[in-house]
Amino acid sequence: MKARRHLISAVALLGLAGLSACSTDSAAAGNTDKFDVVASFYPMAFLAEQIGGDHVSVTSLTEPGQEPHDLEISAKQTAQLQESDAALYLKGLQPSVDDAVAQSDIKTKIDASSLTELEKHGNEVGGHAAEHDDHADEELEGLDPHIWLDPVRYSEVAEGVGKALEKADPDHAADYKANTAALVKKLGALNTKFETGLKNTDTKVFITTHAAFGYLAERYGLTEEAINGLDPESEPSADRVKDLEKMAKADGVTTVFYETLVSDKTAKTIASDAGLKTDVLDPIEGITEKSRGKDYFAVQEANLKALQAALGAK
Repeated sequence: MKARRHLISAVALLGLAGLSACSTDSAAAGNTDKFDVVASFYPMAFLAEQIGGDHVSVTSLTEPGQEPHDLEISAKQTAQLQESDAALYLKGLQPSVDDAVAQSDIKTKIDASSLTELEKHGNEVGGHAAEHDDHADEELEGLDPHIWLDPVRYSEVAEGVGKALEKADPDHAADYKANTAALVKKLGALNTKFETGLKNTDTKVFITTHAAFGYLAERYGLTEEAINGLDPESEPSADRVKDLEKMAKADGVTTVFYETLVSDKTAKTIASDAGLKTDVLDPIEGITEKSRGKDYFAVQEANLKALQAALGAK
């Protein structure tokens, strides 16, 4: 069955891209002897790699450095998706991925949003997800998709992904189970570091450009005030900027956080006007040379240090 699907998909890829090296690279993503997983963006790819280990071949639809919210699936990627054994994605974050997965014949479709509980967070309501209500389910409209920034919720997703891989590839179920347990243990240790590191601080309020840290803030008793909503490249209103400046003074905020994949111009302008510092708080939507770490855990520990410095941790 898999061989037949690979043959059909390879023909589709050749029709789309011709006999080029590029088409060969894309075909390889789903034509391996391993269990082929297409992940929507870095946090999903990281889970697949950690849990799948040597038994899986993982390809991400979102390139390093690409803003995942803006991803539009190409014809070549659609063919690549079609020929894979499993798709791992987060419904509601990338509408073009949602559509492509829904229209594909992939047997194993793993939606991370169904493996934990999504919530609405403050000024994120009516943000990026709501802009795509023609594509997303009504149940997901306005919900915050950034569950991976909370180690506890990310752990819940990891457990669900592990069970899905066990079922889809039973020959390697024991290894998937063991790898999942190891990952969950590491995420538990990370959660403890955040709990301990943020327990006693001078302030509990922090300002970010992108409303990505609602789950993290909720988990550790903090308050996120975002310049923008879920869409990291939207522009704040003048009233919103004034409110943030007043709030910063009242709550003892010292720092405006920006991120690596979008412009820091707005953050630096607000910080300058309010006499505040700037620093990076990474939403870990992709790993690049600018990231403060080589993987999810390293970047999260860098985020913890940045928050401790900004909040005045004891």
